[in-house]
Amino acid sequence: MYFCASNVIIMKHITGVFLFFLNFSFLTLYPVSAQQYKVKSTKWNRLEVTSALDAYPDSTALAIIAPYKASVDSVMSPVLGMSRVAMNAKRPESLLSNWAADVMVEGSTATGLPAADMGLINIGGLRNNMPEGIVTRGDIILISPFENELVVLEMKGKHLLKLMQNIAAVGGEGVSSSVRIVIGKDRKLVSATINGEKISRKRVYTVATLDYLAEGNDKMYALKKAKKRHEIGLKTRDVLMESVIKHRIIDSKIEGRIVIRKE
Repeated sequence: MYFCASNVIIMKHITGVFLFFLNFSFLTLYPVSAQQYKVKSTKWNRLEVTSALDAYPDSTALAIIAPYKASVDSVMSPVLGMSRVAMNAKRPESLLSNWAADVMVEGSTATGLPAADMGLINIGGLRNNMPEGIVTRGDIILISPFENELVVLEMKGKHLLKLMQNIAAVGGEGVSSSVRIVIGKDRKLVSATINGEKISRKRVYTVATLDYLAEGNDKMYALKKAKKRHEIGLKTRDVLMESVIKHRIIDSKIEGRIVIRKE
């Protein structure tokens, strides 16, 4: 369960199965002049609410959902493998985004293409944490609940450099182990390499990413400059699931893929 303010969204996950969404709007009880008050700043946080806060579930509600729970359990509960560590997603670099970006590269070979030079996944697209220990199908669905598909883009180096600038401007995204990016404190790109080498403006590189990002969404504008697009035909969540099944035990670590300078 997650609680997010300011347009409050509550997502409750009951025994790993059901998702309930409730939207609340804050109502102004008394009219306030716009000239009287001004917003100085806003911030948000996502708070995980565990079963400890739902220690006394309503028996009537449980009886109502019981007939549906069994069928949903059959979809969500199959075990795919295990994770050595709990993983979350955050900028500039995180365990979950590192793992997922590497899986994008792994999945790029599904139709016989060579492994992509780079994997890219947006932090905002990773919607839940990876648990330590057993990983179920439901865990991956919660991490990647959208209908996004994996694509491979061919890009000239000059446009790939623009992509690196896009990544720097948002403070980092999930990139594969082949990538090293240094960002200044002003969110300007300082340097970027692929497989330890500077990016050649004339060379053509391949990027394994989501079709959503390939359209330039989440401020990844440079991806729209790709000279060719290969449709893999696999949902992102299916690519993630297949990787867990293949490796059985997954792992991730922070490697300095994206570094933000403090000076």
